[in-house]
Amino acid sequence: MSTALAPAFDGRSAFFAGADICDEAGLALPDNAARPTFEDDIWDFTHVIGLPTQLSPSMRRFDFTQITDSRWRLVAEELVLAMLAPRHRTVAPLPRAFRNPLHITSCRARLDELVRFFNWLGERSTISLQQITTRDCEAYLAHRRYVLDEHGAVVGEQSHGTRRSAAQVVVDLVNYRDLFTADRVPAELRPWGGATASAVAEMPSGRTENKTQPVSDEIMQPMLAAALYLMSTLGPHAVDLAHRIRESDPHSARRAQGIRRVGPKNRVPVRELSEILAEYTRTCTALPMLDDHYISKRLAQGWAEDDPLLPVAMGTLARRAGLSQFCHPWLPTMRPALEDTLAQVGVERPFGRDADPVPAADGTSSLPWTLPLSRPQAVALVGIVRTAAIITAAAISGMRASELMELRIDCRRPPDEAAPGLTRYRIASKIVKGQPLGGTADEWVVIAPVYRAIELLEQLHDAPAEGALLIGRFSFNVRFKWFRNWANSEAGSRLGLAPIPGGPVNLRMLRRTLSL
Repeated sequence: MSTALAPAFDGRSAFFAGADICDEAGLALPDNAARPTFEDDIWDFTHVIGLPTQLSPSMRRFDFTQITDSRWRLVAEELVLAMLAPRHRTVAPLPRAFRNPLHITSCRARLDELVRFFNWLGERSTISLQQITTRDCEAYLAHRRYVLDEHGAVVGEQSHGTRRSAAQVVVDLVNYRDLFTADRVPAELRPWGGATASAVAEMPSGRTENKTQPVSDEIMQPMLAAALYLMSTLGPHAVDLAHRIRESDPHSARRAQGIRRVGPKNRVPVRELSEILAEYTRTCTALPMLDDHYISKRLAQGWAEDDPLLPVAMGTLARRAGLSQFCHPWLPTMRPALEDTLAQVGVERPFGRDADPVPAADGTSSLPWTLPLSRPQAVALVGIVRTAAIITAAAISGMRASELMELRIDCRRPPDEAAPGLTRYRIASKIVKGQPLGGTADEWVVIAPVYRAIELLEQLHDAPAEGALLIGRFSFNVRFKWFRNWANSEAGSRLGLAPIPGGPVNLRMLRRTLSL
């Protein structure tokens, strides 16, 4: 039985001191980008060339300071670099080391589990990895396996993936033991009899049943019907609405170009405000209305509920006059003119006035495509239509999240008409999963609704420059939650949309549904 201890610790790695992380891992960086070195407490891979859009900025930063013990922090750094650079002259001879480099995403997941494990050891007053026994390994797996309530009672189990991560961190510390400078697990430690982390976690093989379940028909039908209706019927109107929102931006921001900063001590700008009010009167345009939460804020500040000016967005009027704000001390002077204009033209939310009629989703009637909206409501509605296009593209094309996020402006290829009435539509993106860093360019043959969904996403883009990301990084779960809530709200009911029942929906489930 080997009882050899780790080499004497002088605060530096015996094998990786001074290493350029990206150089060792074969990761390319722009010439002017900072290069993380082994001694850095934070390894920043933000600017690595070829990282997938799906990888968020937080996942590109490896923060080792979350491990308080300096010896274990060095262990984590050595282990992560070994997984990024398996061909390093010190790593390659290890008999149970990975032979292919792990993706940055996988290495970050390994680091997160190491942080949990080392912090758990610290809470148990463990001072060295040499003290770890098989009983400790089993205790950590149980700690990560069960979900406890506030009283410590077991109320459920974590996923197989969580359990595998918990087992894998221990297996990695055993397999890479000879690499660690500051501290090591005992040489004789063989947790779970040397079984793999997947076996320990009892991962289902998928041979009898696919782990990913399809979306139920009760959810799929109304969800897809709502998405197609919003995309085809409301889509063109949403494009025009998005354009009007961008046109209104100078009247929504205090620091927009051409806006003069003012304060309560400035003279009352009677002439400027009177000219704007005269324009509203001349064009018979209703004054802009505040959003509901701003009205509530005014009431909390002491405005009377019967004040006719309570809902008027005077800040918008001020910015239309070239002023940064409407100062409350100006109100007594301007009240007569404001109330006179209000009496003539009224007050209404600024977007969606006189909306064009559209057929209802249930075919029973024709009605305005939207009711008047405040600016936040208008932005939200454009976002709902954008989500409808994403749902359509995902549900009917079967593209993975990573592939959707790699779509760019002008990704639609010109349609090919193979025969009269037989048109082939193609869109270009990248395959990321299982591919080298940077992904592999590929094209998807899709049906017309997907092609139109991509076109609508291009039209709704805030800055549609050629080559810009079409959707970028997004959370489908969050977007679908908003979409379902809107479809089930009074706004969706008004348009004749069928309610979408509760239940799980994610991109993997949509892909599985399409495959069936």
